[in-house]
Amino acid sequence: MIGFETGIAGGLALIILLVLGLVFTLYLVPIPLWIAAWSSGAYVGLFTLIGMRLRRVPPGTVVTARISAVKAGLDISINDLEAHYLAGGNVVSVVNAMISADKANIALPFKRAAAIDLAGRDIVEAVKMSVIPKVIETPKIAAVAKDGIQLIAVSRVTVRTNIDRLVGGAGEETIIARVGEGMVSTIGSAATHKNVLENPDHISKHVLSK
Repeated sequence: MIGFETGIAGGLALIILLVLGLVFTLYLVPIPLWIAAWSSGAYVGLFTLIGMRLRRVPPGTVVTARISAVKAGLDISINDLEAHYLAGGNVVSVVNAMISADKANIALPFKRAAAIDLAGRDIVEAVKMSVIPKVIETPKIAAVAKDGIQLIAVSRVTVRTNIDRLVGGAGEETIIARVGEGMVSTIGSAATHKNVLENPDHISKHVLSK
């Protein structure tokens, strides 16, 4: 009886080890993900997937992004996507932005999209604004004309993103600040407040000239 019980215990231990080994193997080698990539035409090698696990890169995020790119007709290598993730980038946003740009006939290479993303800009919103301009409204700006009358003005600015100049370019807060400075300068340099009220276009001309 003792030998029989020992045999059962050993068998159960072996089964548990096999199950744990299978679970670990499936975690290390995401077979379903590999099959999904292969069937989608975005083949990724098994050893590449294992390497991602070892480098603590989520294969699901990177491979799914590559599948989306391939389905949209974009050729983005798995190495570029993984490198962008390791650099702290958002591979999903970059791929989605590139797909949107491609549909809108906007040239957006991967390196440029990655640079914009790593610069902390919302690349998806940037592409959207390059297609559909955004209207930015400034807060109320108070300024005093030379005749001592204070005016309170609000300005609306239509902004369209220039993808080529997005890195290092002015953001929304910077634009609002520059417009505010232009409004204060224009009102402050006016001889009377009536000049500003009668010629509001002077504000826009002054802002655009800066």
